[in-house]
Amino acid sequence: MRARFDRIFQTPHRLATLDRLLARLHANKPELLMVLDRPEIPLHTNGSENDIRCQVTKRQGQRRHAQRCGRDCRDAFLGLAKTCAKLGISFWDYLGARLVIAGNPAIPYLPQLVAQRCPTA
Repeated sequence: MRARFDRIFQTPHRLATLDRLLARLHANKPELLMVLDRPEIPLHTNGSENDIRCQVTKRQGQRRHAQRCGRDCRDAFLGLAKTCAKLGISFWDYLGARLVIAGNPAIPYLPQLVAQRCPTA
């Protein structure tokens, strides 16, 4: 795979822009091929990017700037909602448990839930 990588990225072309781009990518060879030595490394960051995607879409739809406090609050709640979804629990049940609303199920704090799922984290 490494030899093939070298062949692809070191073959000269007639386009200077393409050759510069390929040279730049080849310079990052150790990082780009790290997955060969460490298969646990994800090949993409789509999960992380997806976590913020709905907020970016919402922000692009807004024509005004939110106050910093409101933006921070929105981002915190969005992070909680995404984490709850990943853990398979209802965001509203989690929020109700934190606010001690009668009739809500008892749900542990998120750090405890994450630690249960990922004991090495």
